[in-house]
Amino acid sequence: MSGIGMLSVNDQMVIEKHLGDFLGKSEAQWTALVDRGGNLFSEAGDIGTLDVTVLSALAAGSFSATKELAKRLGEKEFMALYHEGLHISILMMSLYYDCLLLTVFSERTNIGLVRFYAQQTSVSLNACLETASQSSALAEPLTIDSELSEHGTIIS
Repeated sequence: MSGIGMLSVNDQMVIEKHLGDFLGKSEAQWTALVDRGGNLFSEAGDIGTLDVTVLSALAAGSFSATKELAKRLGEKEFMALYHEGLHISILMMSLYYDCLLLTVFSERTNIGLVRFYAQQTSVSLNACLETASQSSALAEPLTIDSELSEHGTIIS
């Protein structure tokens, strides 16, 4: 399946609501919608001073690397990856349109609770992504009425 395409303001608001609801129910610290390239689309929660763009890129890379392992075991890919640490863990779930749901959580909650609500949220997010994709396909291309000068400034 291809990438997500353009998200409207409404799409973004709906996705943020789902992420916020998931965060509250799962008692996780942070969750995000990212693409397989590691680009952050939306997030909820707080993980302090950690650079979320770097985290998103590394998580997407981890998911991609594990895809080869899945192939060697006869699977197309693993639908979810879980990395458990002493104090912090991360769950990554595959979504439609080459997207991932990333969730960081502490020992304050458990993988069962996070995974249960992540599966429910994945269904909701997949529906949002499907709607966004259909809307994006029907949208008119953006046009600029002004011409660019040779110096890169816009002339009206």
